Amino acid sequence: MATYVREVMTPAATTVRPDASLVEAAQLMRAQDIGDVLVARDGQLLGVLTDRDIALRAVADGVDPLSVTCQSVCTPDPVTVDAEAEIDAAVGLMRTHAVRRLPVVADERLTGMVSIGDLARERDPDSALAEISRAAPDTWTEEGALNWTP
Repeated sequence: MATYVREVMTPAATTVRPDASLVEAAQLMRAQDIGDVLVARDGQLLGVLTDRDIALRAVADGVDPLSVTCQSVCTPDPVTVDAEAEIDAAVGLMRTHAVRRLPVVADERLTGMVSIGDLARERDPDSALAEISRAAPDTWTEEGALNWTP
């Protein structure tokens, strides 16, 4: 069983420039099938941008996502965890700060991301959360979206 965050994290988390548009970030999320990107400059973490941030902090207000930067919508100064921290420390941070993902740093540089799903797969591989985290994503197609009815 893994002991340290570095053993369960996803290495090389996806980053965007602070001046990238929300459209660029959303396209990157879609292409990589992820729900968040790290906003960084020269390896220094500035914030975390989630698909929910884009929807609630920009689209819901009618803001043009082509004209808004990732840095202006992201959550600044996110809680991070050291790659050498024990997994229990990451769990504690997630509980305390009510977050599902933590950027991982080593020597103050971004090295990856650890999610609640990563921890569930490690600690309780038979749990529903672990199963959901292992599942292949649904495939979105424009045709399917056009034919969708509630």
